[in-house]
Amino acid sequence: MSLLRFFEWLGTTSWSVAFHESRYVFLLVLMIHVLTLSVFVGTALMIDLRLLGLANRVPLPELAKFYPVMWAALALNFASGTLLLIGYPYKAFTNPLFYVKLSLIAIAVYLAVRIRNQVLLQPNPDVASVLRMGRRMAAISLACWAGVILAGRLLAYTYTWLRVGMPNNF
Repeated sequence: MSLLRFFEWLGTTSWSVAFHESRYVFLLVLMIHVLTLSVFVGTALMIDLRLLGLANRVPLPELAKFYPVMWAALALNFASGTLLLIGYPYKAFTNPLFYVKLSLIAIAVYLAVRIRNQVLLQPNPDVASVLRMGRRMAAISLACWAGVILAGRLLAYTYTWLRVGMPNNF
């Protein structure tokens, strides 16, 4: 099965048709996607900014307590993103920004895990070498999340095909 046939099949499944024909389901899923992204990125932002020198009185190990909230938000974000993808597979899969967004998410999540394991959970996270490494990872993480948000927003405006056989200005 070719990739384009897969997109066509996915875009014509009952789930996909119901999704893009419903006025409220798309908006509800999109709202969940944005809110869960806000929780995950907001928490990562808080940790990154602490590593970059803001709120220095907050002990670094205490920030590790926020990770369960981050992972729950990421799981819900993944689920809502999958529903958005099922609703408009052709729109996402044919847009290079979709792959940029996914790549940046992968890097940012990897960095979040490394920050937790190599900085926040260290017995003495205030050692200069640990902080230096943490600052580098935090700066890259912030750049990745900015790129994720930018790419995600641009996805709504830069697609060529909305659905199979439906060009952008249909």
